[in-house]
Amino acid sequence: MRVVMVTGPSGAGRSSAINALEDLGFESIDNLPLSLIPRLLDGPPLPRPLALGLDARNRDFSSEALIELVDRLHRLPGVASDLLYLDCDADTLVRRYSETRRRHPLSPEGAPMQGIEHELELLQPVRERADVLIDTTQLTPHQLRAEISQWFAPRDGRPMSLAIQSFSYKRGLPRGVDMVFDCRFLANPHWVPDLRDMDGRDAAVAEHVAADPRYDDFFERVRGLISSLLDAFVDEGKTSLTIAFGCTGGKHRSVALAEKMSRVLAEQGWRVSKRHRELDRRGLMAGPGKQR
Repeated sequence: MRVVMVTGPSGAGRSSAINALEDLGFESIDNLPLSLIPRLLDGPPLPRPLALGLDARNRDFSSEALIELVDRLHRLPGVASDLLYLDCDADTLVRRYSETRRRHPLSPEGAPMQGIEHELELLQPVRERADVLIDTTQLTPHQLRAEISQWFAPRDGRPMSLAIQSFSYKRGLPRGVDMVFDCRFLANPHWVPDLRDMDGRDAAVAEHVAADPRYDDFFERVRGLISSLLDAFVDEGKTSLTIAFGCTGGKHRSVALAEKMSRVLAEQGWRVSKRHRELDRRGLMAGPGKQR
């Protein structure tokens, strides 16, 4: 039995995630009290995987109870469970509440920020325990559905999903990352006028980065390290792993490294999803060769 528990702060996209999982063939139940979940799973075997929406507003919700439930499900034979946490920064949540003119459920009589800050504090231990963390701050509903599909669509292959990201150190480390590699020492295409407006998905940029005499040794060492650890993570029961490559602007070197590592790991049979944070932010994900 596969069970995906979906939680996160109000306004971060839990309903959209539940709907996306339902479209992938999951049976979905939203706002189910925590105390009822063990009874649900103790019943007759379910014909479809199960998606459970967990809301901090439920009367029996607590971070401690949810973490205890997650640990219990991980120990159950015959149950493959994941805790999906949808994250979002406070300013974006405030804007979303302002646009929809909704009151925050944890501060119905006060300003939304008061409830948002309280809920983020309440959920922090849950966020740290999440098996899969998706930051929806800069994701459209369509992009969130695509991300959900990458992680949870039924498919054959290895038992662990890999997410490969690129990012800019100027904007800080991505959230929920397991392994980070710094590639700022490689030759920077930004200083080549003909390459500046391209990104790491363009062949000319990838070739320029790969021409650095330090590139081959760096890539092979990183590939070997990752490959040596993946089966060990699987043995420990980990169902997802996020690997990030960073550079100064998050547009050239980190993107080129993330693209190549994604291809190599996919060729080895791993389920791989990609995200280029800075290209997403700038609206450049239409693909290489487009006007930027």
